Amino acid sequence: MRPEILNPLFATVEVLPGVGPRIAKTIEQCAGPLVVDLLWHLPSGLIDRSFSPSIAEAPPGVVVTLKVKVDSHHKPAVRRLPYKVRCSDESGELTLIFFHAHEKYLLESLPIDEIRVISGRTERYGDDIQMAHPDHIVSESEIESVQGTESIYPLTAGLNLKPLTKAIRAALGRAPDMPEWCDTPYLKQQGWPSWKEALLTAHKPESEVDLEPSSLTRQRLAYDELLANQMALALLRASMQRISGREIHGDGKLRDAIRARLPFTLTSGQEAAINEITADLARPHRMLRLLQGDVGSGKTMVALFALLVAVEAGSQAALMAPTELLARQHYATLEKLLADSGVTITLLTGRGKKSERAAVMARLAEGQIDIAIGTHALFQNDVAFSDLAVAVVDEQHRFGVQQRMTLADKGKGVDVLVMTATPIPRTLMLTAYGDLQSSRLNEKPAGRAAIVTRVLPISRLNEVVDGIGRAVDSGARVYWVCPLVEQSEAIDLAAVEERHAQLLNIFGTRVGLVHGRMKSGEKDAAMSAFANGETDVLVATTVIEVGIDVSEATVMVVEHAERFGLAQLHQLRGRVGRSDKAGNCLLLYAPALGKTARARLEIMRETDDGFRIAEEDLKLRGAGELLGTRQSGMPQLRLADLAEHGDLLATARDDVKLIMERDPELQSERSQALRVLLYLFERDAAARYLRSA
Repeated sequence: MRPEILNPLFATVEVLPGVGPRIAKTIEQCAGPLVVDLLWHLPSGLIDRSFSPSIAEAPPGVVVTLKVKVDSHHKPAVRRLPYKVRCSDESGELTLIFFHAHEKYLLESLPIDEIRVISGRTERYGDDIQMAHPDHIVSESEIESVQGTESIYPLTAGLNLKPLTKAIRAALGRAPDMPEWCDTPYLKQQGWPSWKEALLTAHKPESEVDLEPSSLTRQRLAYDELLANQMALALLRASMQRISGREIHGDGKLRDAIRARLPFTLTSGQEAAINEITADLARPHRMLRLLQGDVGSGKTMVALFALLVAVEAGSQAALMAPTELLARQHYATLEKLLADSGVTITLLTGRGKKSERAAVMARLAEGQIDIAIGTHALFQNDVAFSDLAVAVVDEQHRFGVQQRMTLADKGKGVDVLVMTATPIPRTLMLTAYGDLQSSRLNEKPAGRAAIVTRVLPISRLNEVVDGIGRAVDSGARVYWVCPLVEQSEAIDLAAVEERHAQLLNIFGTRVGLVHGRMKSGEKDAAMSAFANGETDVLVATTVIEVGIDVSEATVMVVEHAERFGLAQLHQLRGRVGRSDKAGNCLLLYAPALGKTARARLEIMRETDDGFRIAEEDLKLRGAGELLGTRQSGMPQLRLADLAEHGDLLATARDDVKLIMERDPELQSERSQALRVLLYLFERDAAARYLRSA
């Protein structure tokens, strides 16, 4: 149960004064549906309203706070014209302008012959000094409430600053004094205030310095969030370790046979990862391991050896991929490697005839199938395994924490290996995968050719097309990636359909097309035609980022590369150079590059090290955007910035480790405060593990 002290924060925003259903809806879009969401919606800027000149001395376009006498109201004869209020002081006159005005409200707010304090930007029209829609109108006695600095918050369509600020102030008024969950000596060493003091100060910055991630208040709040995150992962890890696993020992015969028939030698990184996984499987605890491998580093081979340990032990294994195309690709690769080995392997996806699917499911349940490969359909309720021992999840960031936990339901103490071809920065690793052990593949398999990356202005498009023609004539296959599906008036980018039509006109029918709005069958057919050599050029959106593996593809053209993230560009580049043939990646950009886009393309030209690229991407874009975390099941950090607060994350991790060692039953006074912290940051699932700890 959530601690009672937090109940005022976990009410919906409609309990706040002035927040009706309409405003509540816009606040939910902007910050979230609960009062606590408003606490985390920190200012992004501030306005200084302390400048109080006379009317005559007010510079145009600058925020000023003026004390004026209201002289007269002028209602327009035509509604579309503005309502005007004439004001003055000893130095001159000022006209207040209001469009779509409510006369009654303005007469009450600005009574004739009375003094009012107004704040906003003045503009000059000839000899007339005007202020349109003042930000504040108060009586002379309330001048202190206006003068000074005012917080500016991120907004959304239909939500103005005034009602949002009012709601946030009301939310802050509901914030209780919390028990201290931070280590006291560390708190003093950092010079941090209490949680509530930090929160109130963060919402009332005095200068631009107070908005920086390095300010004491922002550091304190970021640490609280990171501490909650690390505590949750530690509890999850401890809970998983309490679940009895099984010791899986294979005799090595299948693995030796497969190793002997491989046309290449495994890299030292692959061998190390296989040894780590084999050791995990032999332990009585459940394996939860993440295999990170750059594009083309040979993760599938490592996964196969993990699957074979289960088969050697007389059990079953499964490999889950995020798309049907990727599942079919894995199936084709493994089926070829396992031919004549005696291992039975099947493919299970959401498509296909019901009778065929039912037959596969019956064989799975009876234990007649050793390895099942498929999409998330593998783990739906109606799929039963006879004895599932090992599960491999490919492209882990597309599934999320919850899905990797549900795999345990398909067998007794299932050992889980999750893989990703998107290198993850260390700080993001600790935040999102702290419950997992980790293996890394840093090398590319022998025989892989280098990829040459060139960055070109889009004005050289005709040269690129000519070069593509020569490459195709010599037997190459080419990806051509465009960022949009159809022409957008707002963003002047070449649409994929238009580019396909142009290339079709030049190269004829050997140009294919694939994009996200096509039906699954159409996409698969287009990709298969490219893979089989029926087409030489595949014009595509980023649907080809993860999935298709065509060793003959040697050229990647990315149009408007400045619109893509670093990790995405790296993934796209990894689609070529997957054989002994040299790969070429051409990044075409529009002129007038921004600073971030320029840095991104420079890094792509400098290195093909996915792990370095991931670290740079984190610096340039932040964690929230890096892997599409909202869609991936990764924790959404509201206060912490991993690029700025990496040192705090490391400290939080060490702190939690000490807590778990010193107080495993979590009975101390500080541990009780940590329970509150977990619920405050909505790590409720971890809090449940706390009760059973």
